[in-house]
Amino acid sequence: MFWDYRDYFFTGVQYTLLLAAIGVICGFILGLVVALVRMSPLKIVRFIGHAWVEFLRGTPMMVQLLIIHYGFSQLFGVNFTPIQSGAITLSINSSAYLAEIFRAGIQGVDRGQGEAARSLGMSQGMSLRFIIIPQAIKSVLPAIGNEFITIIKESSIVSIIGVTELIFQSGSVVGITYNGMTPYLIVAVIYFILTFTLSRVLGVFERKLKASDNR
Repeated sequence: MFWDYRDYFFTGVQYTLLLAAIGVICGFILGLVVALVRMSPLKIVRFIGHAWVEFLRGTPMMVQLLIIHYGFSQLFGVNFTPIQSGAITLSINSSAYLAEIFRAGIQGVDRGQGEAARSLGMSQGMSLRFIIIPQAIKSVLPAIGNEFITIIKESSIVSIIGVTELIFQSGSVVGITYNGMTPYLIVAVIYFILTFTLSRVLGVFERKLKASDNR
């Protein structure tokens, strides 16, 4: 069956990986900004960052997706395509989790390094950009990789608004063949291959980083 309907499955893989990549890249940038907002000395700014993280982590991704795809269209007249709605939802949802990862990484860097940077004449912004954040990102790369794997699996939720990712495509194959088991088994194997391969690649990358630290 896989070979007969390979175009459906390959299309699903392409959209799944595309959505996961967009979610991680945009979530990475947005999450870093939210992490810095959460660490702001201004109480109101910290509250905004805190509310962003808690709301996105405390509500189902499906609800967020429906709000962005249908709610924005009805209330504000903003019409996103299904792929745009899926990418936006995955990005902002991922940003909440990545923000906490970044915050832990930044707080894990020795304070003395920031003080040493400022004693050399760097401003607080420069010490963050050139000293603190690069070290924090390096220390949390494994967690970022795990978030990528999570997004690959959770991207299946966008099938409910018609994005032709793996679950949507397997449903199409089920509708054509009236076989309710084999297409989903094939999709499960594809997901496993994707996540297992990625976790192994990340493991190799992590070991190389540790080796470079020990030189």
